[in-house]
Amino acid sequence: MENKIEEKKEQVEAASSQAPLEPQKEESVSKPNKIAISIHRNAIIAGVIILIVAVIGGLLFYYKGLFIAATVNGSPISRLAVISELEKTSGKKTLESLITKKLIDDEARSKGIIINQADIDAELKTIEDQVKAQGATLDQVLTEQGVTLEYLRNQIAVQKELEGLLADQIQVSDDDVAKYITDNKVTIPKGEEAASKEQIKNQLKQQKLSDAAGTLLESLRSKSKINYFINY
Repeated sequence: MENKIEEKKEQVEAASSQAPLEPQKEESVSKPNKIAISIHRNAIIAGVIILIVAVIGGLLFYYKGLFIAATVNGSPISRLAVISELEKTSGKKTLESLITKKLIDDEARSKGIIINQADIDAELKTIEDQVKAQGATLDQVLTEQGVTLEYLRNQIAVQKELEGLLADQIQVSDDDVAKYITDNKVTIPKGEEAASKEQIKNQLKQQKLSDAAGTLLESLRSKSKINYFINY
């Protein structure tokens, strides 16, 4: 009897001493499915790359003028090459012009002077009428001067800003006009008195504007911190 109890006890101890076996995990996705998913993913990536390349290629062709100025027998001349040549010949002048415009813009803004499109259009119309009166068109004059309409608009805006900043220094009275006519012995055709005097008045105003603008710009430059990162 004791032998049977002892034998039973040994069987229980032997069973308890064995480590439990972990159930084997089944793969959630079989190997063939993994391969198929990988191929599908690679195909999508390749398709996206091809699409991006096609879009970039299309944009470069459509906006080729942004990069290529001209072609000669199929050989391109880049805009960078044109810009480089322009910098050599007029880089300093152009840079100084942009600095001047920036100084005037900042000063006008600080004084609350805002030039709107209506002001520019009105001045542009005046110029166009003057050109027509001389038997030409504005487009012809711009072409002869080698400038664009947008350039003219920018110049008008700068002049209007200066006129606002120097309004108290560029006033022209009727006495100023009369003195100019007398000093320069100007002969005014009969019937054109008003138009001639207005023309003289504008001329005197421009002279005063030019002189006052020079003084203003000297003052603005002396008060401003201008750093040059390129020397022409």
